[in-house]
Amino acid sequence: MHKQLSSIKKYNIIGLMSGTSLDGLDLVHAEFLLHQDKKWSYEIIYANTFVYDNEWRKKLESASNLSSEQFMQLDISIAQHYAKMINGYLKSQKNKLKIDAIASHGQTIFHQPKSGLTTQLGCGQTLASLTKHKVISDFRTKDVTLGGQGAPLVPIGEQYLFSSKIDAFINLGGFANITIKGSKIIAYDICPANILLNQITKEINLTYDKNGDLGRKSPINTTQLDRLNKLNYYSLPTPKSLGTEWLTSELNPIIDELENTQEKLGTAYAHIANQIAVVLNKANIKNVLITGGGARNSFLIDCIQKQTKAKITLPSEEIIDFKEALIFGFLGVKKLREEVNCLASVTGASKDSVGGVIHNP
Repeated sequence: MHKQLSSIKKYNIIGLMSGTSLDGLDLVHAEFLLHQDKKWSYEIIYANTFVYDNEWRKKLESASNLSSEQFMQLDISIAQHYAKMINGYLKSQKNKLKIDAIASHGQTIFHQPKSGLTTQLGCGQTLASLTKHKVISDFRTKDVTLGGQGAPLVPIGEQYLFSSKIDAFINLGGFANITIKGSKIIAYDICPANILLNQITKEINLTYDKNGDLGRKSPINTTQLDRLNKLNYYSLPTPKSLGTEWLTSELNPIIDELENTQEKLGTAYAHIANQIAVVLNKANIKNVLITGGGARNSFLIDCIQKQTKAKITLPSEEIIDFKEALIFGFLGVKKLREEVNCLASVTGASKDSVGGVIHNP
């Protein structure tokens, strides 16, 4: 089967991404084309974010506290929800589309690579059965079993799909992660981003801080900022990655000592911008492409730019919002071709690997 697929040069893939900030499900239908010179190109045919309502957000936020039976049920339920979104899109196209596969990241709940543990909700077999399409899921586990961080996974897509003029990529999602190009690709999680900001604005019944308007008026507690910047994670060598467990145990106790929500927000912005700028300056980055929901936060971008000489480029809105879902679609293509889609130089695994599990309908 894989030998036949490896001769195909064009792939229509639906990529799914649901990040730690719990904004919603990003769905991208893209066509990937392998040219004779072995270079890849893509065309986004459809892209949409299906926002989680409060009920879904609460379910996912509390997932780590569920019993094993409840957790397994949620695994199926969220896959059913994903299938409903996909089938709605396919139905709207009146079955004119040829889809080679669905590549689903799933919703990360547990990520403890040191313990050999990484878990994403969204049962691949349920999704395949309900959509009647091949599904590729569970992209992280293989790398973790090989001693890697299981993250980040997007660098290989950035390498193949985006401009050679960019020497670093930052995604401002729940966490801020970076890919630095070179003879050896380096990538890792820098610090928390939207997950921290949204957690704070929730205290005043706001889902997020639009454009950073609240942040612009918020004071900074320099004492707590200094403590945040001295957290042990930031001095660790790469590869390294972050999860919500770290946020809960290491960072939140410092933020929570601040009683004023505005002060929490201002200090969080200063911390995020500082950590990102430190990384850019240390690596002597000249041109950085920033994507993810945080790229729409003009105040956060301004805070970063003030602390670095790196030129910040913001791409089209489509790429800002959907780069990760697009790249997971590409990781699915690489899995279909049984080609490396997870780099040991990035994750720290014992070897490169072909991540993902294929589920047939």
